Amino acid sequence: MKILIPLDFSDNSVKALEFAKGLCKKGENEIILLHVVEVVYDFASQAAIALDNMHKDAREMISKLKKKHEHDSINYRSIIKEGTASISIARIAEEEDVDMIIMGTHGVSGIKKVLVGSTAVEVIKEARTPVLLIPSEGKTSSITKITLALEISNHEEEYIHKVVGLAKKWELSLEILHFEKSDDFREKLAEKGLQVFLKEEFPDLKSTLISIKSKELIKGLDQYFDDKTDSILAMCHQHKNLWEQVTGKSRSLEMAYHTHVPLLVML
Repeated sequence: MKILIPLDFSDNSVKALEFAKGLCKKGENEIILLHVVEVVYDFASQAAIALDNMHKDAREMISKLKKKHEHDSINYRSIIKEGTASISIARIAEEEDVDMIIMGTHGVSGIKKVLVGSTAVEVIKEARTPVLLIPSEGKTSSITKITLALEISNHEEEYIHKVVGLAKKWELSLEILHFEKSDDFREKLAEKGLQVFLKEEFPDLKSTLISIKSKELIKGLDQYFDDKTDSILAMCHQHKNLWEQVTGKSRSLEMAYHTHVPLLVML
């Protein structure tokens, strides 16, 4: 698996590296450490000197990180680029054909506030690669499952297969959260169909289907994850009803989601 880790050398970005390491249990793995130097265009000689110093500092800090992990079974590479962080991250992810971007998030008051206006949400907008956001409280050692939030009426088989692939690679169980907005017969029938699909398609995978009755999806997620720290929450970016509530486009809901759960955005 090839993973891109954007580094700004904050504690949170280094934590994302440690989290990624913990996930790389099987097969050959490569981690690319990317530091983006955001350039302020100034023709003064002082600006050029400052830029050189930023490159030098970045090289030294990346070298220390690589030395710290030199005995890992993971292959490490590093890239330093000048430009806008989100655009550079998305571009390098595509050029290097990485399987995933894993990055730390900043903030302490909910994932809505973490994402809105941050580099993370801009990366999600720009990237064509799954993005895993690691909160400052996230620990690989406590993760036992991937939880896929799903509105069955909108789901696509492709995303379930992708998430199942990650669960197997990371040796995690799969949990699917189905949101029931009503007692509609068709919705219950779809849920039964999904249960059959999971058993037939992935007989060797430990999976659980949980139904949550909630008209407001983010509030339902908030209640479910309130005291849980053992899961990566997976969401599909194309599920606009769910995603727009998280990124703040729907102003009808108050922010209701905690930062202690890693968030995997499938693109």
